[in-house]
Amino acid sequence: MRSILRLVSLSALAATLAAVPGSAQRTTGPKERYEMDAATASGFAAMTAGGGKPGLGSAMGMMFGGGPEGKVVHTLDLRLGSNQAPSNPPVRGEHYFEPQAKLGKSVPLLGPEPGKYMPREESDEMPQNFERPKGRMLLFWGCGAKAGPGQPVIIDFSKLAAGQMPPNLFTTTVPRVREVMTTNSKSYAAWPNNKSAKVPPADASLLGAHRVASNVGSDISFTLAQDYMPALNAQTTMQGDGSVLLRWNQLAPATGYVAWAFGGVDRGDAGGDIVWWTSSNAREFGGGLWDWLPPATVAKLVGQKVVMPPTQTSCAIPAEVRKAAGEMMFGNLNAFGPEANFAYPPKPAGNAVWDIDWTAKVRFRSHTALMIGADFAGMGSGGGDAATPAEKPRKKKCKGPLGIPLPPEAC
Repeated sequence: MRSILRLVSLSALAATLAAVPGSAQRTTGPKERYEMDAATASGFAAMTAGGGKPGLGSAMGMMFGGGPEGKVVHTLDLRLGSNQAPSNPPVRGEHYFEPQAKLGKSVPLLGPEPGKYMPREESDEMPQNFERPKGRMLLFWGCGAKAGPGQPVIIDFSKLAAGQMPPNLFTTTVPRVREVMTTNSKSYAAWPNNKSAKVPPADASLLGAHRVASNVGSDISFTLAQDYMPALNAQTTMQGDGSVLLRWNQLAPATGYVAWAFGGVDRGDAGGDIVWWTSSNAREFGGGLWDWLPPATVAKLVGQKVVMPPTQTSCAIPAEVRKAAGEMMFGNLNAFGPEANFAYPPKPAGNAVWDIDWTAKVRFRSHTALMIGADFAGMGSGGGDAATPAEKPRKKKCKGPLGIPLPPEAC
């Protein structure tokens, strides 16, 4: 995992750039690296964006027709890494915005403070407090009214040796990409943090000038011509053959889409069945598919049919998945977006050494979450037919399959 991340790091890529075909250009640096992740969340994903939890009032409002389809919020994750020590410890910085960002003049970038603040770095590894589950997991994949050959793959937890992890739960071919981390930075600072955390409103904009000032290097300045992605509006419709048709609006900036659905039947002490379906034509369930991915990586995954193409706007969840999952499923749809990359100073002509002071990367995506099979007016969709009238909602458990952390909106 770490070796893959190093291979795709911007600094490594910069070191391989060629100025003229047949002649290599030497590079140094960058001394600083900045990463900015911008997301648009809609549906249930918007209710929990920024760590929020849906309250009783919002839940009751959805039950009586006030569904989440109109709720859209944005999230930002900012990470600064430097190979230099702070001029005046501890590590600190500021990201300055234009007024249309609606985050105030700036937000503070803070470094790790033992016992007080630790940066939010995600991992594909299993959590330390993993508890061996009971029952079975049923894995399905691919769009279609009927499940494909060899499905489902059934994992019987009772037959697993202690400490043995089931296969194909965390993808190894689609890793999360994090170019700025505490592990590869002498100095590190991030936002949100325990002293500052805001959720940009739906009408916020990132267009225009941005400046990052810190005590670990030069100021970083860039201008964005790409804004937050539009919101996803997903709908589900029960089909006569027992499948579920998932539909969504096409987003012009999207480079590809991937969807999941979770459900299950509780059998008490026996543990029951956990059902996990993905739109991929392969058993790729985790890693970067939950996250941001570079456009070039997404294009490759579209070719491999792991990710749906940007022109696709529907996917059928097989009838076998719907039947095995019980009365209700939780669904998630992720739209990968573009990237903007900046470096200073500009690349010199010819074979002159390129001494890179800093690089900056801005990544975009849009995602939504929905209930499938719940008899709440508009609850799980953007205004589509979420379920047949005969279906009754079943209490959703805030526990991922095998104890695996689900997206925040799943809890």
